[in-house]
Amino acid sequence: MNSLPLPNRRQFLKSSTAAAAAASAISFPSLVRAKNLSDKLKIGWVGCGGRGTGAAKQALDADSNVELWATGEVFRDKIDASLETLKGQFKDNPAKINVDEKRKFVGLDAYQKVIDSGVDVVLLTTSPGFRPLHIKAAIDAGKHVFAEKPMAVDGPGALSVLESVKKAKEKNLAVVDGFVWRWTHANREAYKRIHDGALGDITAIYSSYYTGAVDRYPKWNRENTKTDLEWQLRRWYYFTWLSGDHIVEQAVHSIDKMLWAMQDEPPASCVCTGGRQARPGEPGGEYGHIYDHFSAEYKWESGVKGYHFSRQIDRTYQANTDTIFGTKGVYEGESGGKRHVIIKSDNPWRYKPPTPTFTDNGYETEHEEMYASIRAGKPLNTGERMIKSSLMAIMARMSAYTGKEITWEMALNSQEDTFPKNISWDMKLPVPPVATPGQTEFI
Repeated sequence: MNSLPLPNRRQFLKSSTAAAAAASAISFPSLVRAKNLSDKLKIGWVGCGGRGTGAAKQALDADSNVELWATGEVFRDKIDASLETLKGQFKDNPAKINVDEKRKFVGLDAYQKVIDSGVDVVLLTTSPGFRPLHIKAAIDAGKHVFAEKPMAVDGPGALSVLESVKKAKEKNLAVVDGFVWRWTHANREAYKRIHDGALGDITAIYSSYYTGAVDRYPKWNRENTKTDLEWQLRRWYYFTWLSGDHIVEQAVHSIDKMLWAMQDEPPASCVCTGGRQARPGEPGGEYGHIYDHFSAEYKWESGVKGYHFSRQIDRTYQANTDTIFGTKGVYEGESGGKRHVIIKSDNPWRYKPPTPTFTDNGYETEHEEMYASIRAGKPLNTGERMIKSSLMAIMARMSAYTGKEITWEMALNSQEDTFPKNISWDMKLPVPPVATPGQTEFI
């Protein structure tokens, strides 16, 4: 997927900082389009599923002079359903949806056709296994990018995205992530206080992502799909090469907040356990080969430890919480804006919205700030933090699958490229066995 040299953790941190400094001194005004509101921005959208439909609406709401110009999907029915939804949402402003029939691209190469259709911004919301390929193509073509989380599902993919992020800085292109909690005002205020010393020195971090089982596209099965690839794409959540497993696809939100607490310094290593207890059916069947629970311990060079627990099992306790322990206090947070408090501190604090009717919607803010930055000629690039968060989740899965302690360097330099070679509709694509710690090899 890439030919990058294999960096160690210190080189990774050093190169990220150097790239940011260099980017601030480079200007490519010819590639910064639509600085003025009078210039219309054309949006190309790749991956027309449920979250993608939400992202498309939020992008169209974020700026008064944007239009949806092209769509790309491997399945035409998903394009039709998502556009029907959007047309209903924009019935009072139908000009926002300007997707001609000839710009509804279908197939494994649909992403490239969207990129080549004359768009300015590309929304990438497919299953995350495709994210590195799509980000690279969009940046190479000089397009601004919004990418849903996670940004990769394996080490080679993470390196590819890191290379694309650096190239985007050189080209002065926006790269904005879908780690939604980074974009909420409540979390921003809380983590700013933590970084300013409200808790003293951080000693430990705890996060949970306990939820019910996720049933994606239940109507699709072996009987009504024609090939291995179609079946797996229809039920992408249950295959590691497409989703990265649920700790990478879903619980990565909690892991991202753990990284945020550490001011985006990645951990030195991770030990993770996990397994598959309650997925219905036989492994390798309709529910693929992914796990249903994980427990991870991250270690930083400073001595800080982070503990993450996630589970997808129905009829079990559910919670999505963050607790940060410091020498002077404790922070407790809960996703969804329900609770953001600093307790046991000399300066206790609780987040309060500025007005009773204030809506703290990170899904909207991430797009609003992206388009405002493009208009200002100073495109946002959150690429370094988004790939660190993705790789943190990947290294936990690697540890759980193999039973080994995985260092940051091991994860980043892993040779396990899960993306199928010479991908085609008729290819044979057997489902790997459920990983067995102590037997599954680290690659």
